[in-house]
Amino acid sequence: MAGIYLHIPFCRRACYYCNFHFSTSLGQKDALVDSLLQEMMLQQPYLQGQQVDTVYFGGGTPSLLDDADLRRIMEKLRQLFPISGQAEITLEANPDDLQPEKLQALKAIGVNRLSIGVQSFHEADLRWMNRAHNSTQALQCIQDAQAAGFHNLSIDLIYGGPTLSDEGWAQNVQQAIALQIPHLSCYALTVEPGTALDHFIKQHKVAAVDPDKAARHFEMLVQWLAAAGYEHYEISNFALPGCRSRHNSSYWQGQAYLGLGPSAHSFNGHSRQWNVANNSSYINAIKEGKVPFELENLTPEMMLNEYIMTSLRTSEGCHLYLVEERFGTDKRRQLETASKEFILAGKMVQQQDTLVLTPEGKLFADGIAAELFV
Repeated sequence: MAGIYLHIPFCRRACYYCNFHFSTSLGQKDALVDSLLQEMMLQQPYLQGQQVDTVYFGGGTPSLLDDADLRRIMEKLRQLFPISGQAEITLEANPDDLQPEKLQALKAIGVNRLSIGVQSFHEADLRWMNRAHNSTQALQCIQDAQAAGFHNLSIDLIYGGPTLSDEGWAQNVQQAIALQIPHLSCYALTVEPGTALDHFIKQHKVAAVDPDKAARHFEMLVQWLAAAGYEHYEISNFALPGCRSRHNSSYWQGQAYLGLGPSAHSFNGHSRQWNVANNSSYINAIKEGKVPFELENLTPEMMLNEYIMTSLRTSEGCHLYLVEERFGTDKRRQLETASKEFILAGKMVQQQDTLVLTPEGKLFADGIAAELFV
């Protein structure tokens, strides 16, 4: 099984914390859609005929596209790629875009999963983040989506921000549980270089992010969602049984995927490539019949390190027998030796043939993985 990711690089407004590739001008929207359709044809051989099990519209804000644009994209995908009849087709959306008519159009196009950028149900948080929607829309869009028949829903929530108290965070999570949302992606507010938030902090216009608050919010989140029956299947992702994101899970399982659009990444098992993160450069290159990407061939060491990084983020953990099978006995022994420090510190446990992070270890997942790299 393989996946296809489409990057739609447009947003109505720039959120202060975001460092993804996007533009707040829609002037190139039509040209971008035409280029996406052309890139599909140029990249058709990439997945070598593998059946496509997931399609994911990310961004940016894909829900900004017209219904006709989304229909053209889905029709071309089905024409060029062997998309499974049971494929998970996800579209990221902002609450202010999800009017009832839009929801019906998305269902007609074939979208069967929505990932909604709620971020918070509190007005003060949304204003501080510079989100385009308000708290009323955050709640209303979920109710409208459910009424339209979208039961495979995910929402994003952000914790650790200066306007979000412990009580406010509890209210956000309990609201999501009460709405019976089957999937939650919850992220600590991070300060990415070059973002507006980074600039504001350096200019002392806003307070720096408090890592202790973020850690506390994470620990609270894990307890609340476990009590509500959610699986904590990846560091930032929680799902009711049977409701995991199939597309994102394929990334963590090392399956092949094709990325289309500016800044999109692709992976075929032995190399990785990423498109130029510039709309004009992307459009101009596609017009000339070229896909503007950089390529990185992965060495065995790089592939092992990637497996360590991704597997430790999941509830299944890092399987030592797979390390031995794919990379050799010496690499397994090296990894076991390096992991002892974190096992003794209570940040990791070894369950038979698998290394799994403890709740405390999950707070330091990326740093621990980096220490285990070969």
